[in-house]
Amino acid sequence: MTAALRGTMLGVVLLAVNAAVAVAQESRAELIAKAQAEKAQHLTEYVPNKAERIASAVQDRFLGAPTGLYPWLDSAYSGGGFALGVGYRRFGGDRTFWDARGLYTVKSYKRLELVGTSQGLLHDHVNLQVLGGWRDATQVSFYGLGGSTTTDDKSNFGMEQGYVGATAMAHGAAKSFVEAGLQFEHYLIKSGSGPSVSTEQQYTPGTAPGVDSDPAYAHTTLGGGFDTRPATGYARHGGLYAVTYDNWADRGETYSFDRVTLEGVQHIPILRENWVVSLHGRVQTTLDDADVVPFYLMPSLGSGSTLRGYRSWRFRDRHSLLMSGEWRWIPSRLALDMAFFYDAGKVASRREDLDFNNLKTDAGVGVRFHGPAATPLRIDIAYGSEGLNLVFSGAAPF
Repeated sequence: MTAALRGTMLGVVLLAVNAAVAVAQESRAELIAKAQAEKAQHLTEYVPNKAERIASAVQDRFLGAPTGLYPWLDSAYSGGGFALGVGYRRFGGDRTFWDARGLYTVKSYKRLELVGTSQGLLHDHVNLQVLGGWRDATQVSFYGLGGSTTTDDKSNFGMEQGYVGATAMAHGAAKSFVEAGLQFEHYLIKSGSGPSVSTEQQYTPGTAPGVDSDPAYAHTTLGGGFDTRPATGYARHGGLYAVTYDNWADRGETYSFDRVTLEGVQHIPILRENWVVSLHGRVQTTLDDADVVPFYLMPSLGSGSTLRGYRSWRFRDRHSLLMSGEWRWIPSRLALDMAFFYDAGKVASRREDLDFNNLKTDAGVGVRFHGPAATPLRIDIAYGSEGLNLVFSGAAPF
């Protein structure tokens, strides 16, 4: 067999193989197309199973923007204990709605509010809110002023607060924001109903300023800063750096005062947010040493989102310093965080005493049930110099 003949036969074989492959590919394509056509004739809408329906309903009611009746998870007032609440929401447009809502706690604290919100005005740069409300706190703790008080100094008082006002927040370039608000507030101080002695029986206007008065205020707030967090209610990255000025103008002029708050938050993600280091710092200072500040409006530390190893309102004075750090583990990006945390802080009667000496500290662990933008339930257990303290909250610590 000559070389030319062998080459011819090889070419014929290759052509035959290519033709067979092409036919096979065409046949396979025809089979796939036929199968897809038959499947399309029998398509039905996906029906979620029962567990998926329950999860979706919880997400909508607790973490979304519900319409109609919904459960309201918040605090009536710090120290009021576990609260049950319900709200009703009615939309007047895509991003304008009204809320009527109320809370009741195991200690008989009560909170009622009517709130109107309009978001995304002026090309998505401005949010407006108007609100009116009333709260009744029946046994608010007071241990005296300063950081050297003991648990034996504990008393309690009742407080009613009525308020009505409006706030506006504008967002600018580079995640900047400015905020302004005006709220009219009236306070009524009453005898406490808890097991401790009532505050007016143990303290005088000299040791508890305002214990014998019921001031009415025009409360003005001005603030601004930068907020790079994806949401204020839950975040694993970004930060907040803000300064806020508050003026409480007493209608009777006796208890007018000004306060400045400096606050910083930074979330540092590690390994694609499997872990997060979260840091928080806050300083609150009363500007004029001559101003008389009611004891129940002074900066305070204890429980909640401050010194979590101590009872609510444990420390009060004219100035305060708080620092917190958390190591957070994210077992579920959609629902659950766990954290180890450490808090340190102090209160002082003089601004120059806000240093790092004689800090009150605590450490603890916590779990947080969350959604993409909210934390409806947080449980922290912390240990400080006065023992263990358990915190239930409807908000992120910071």
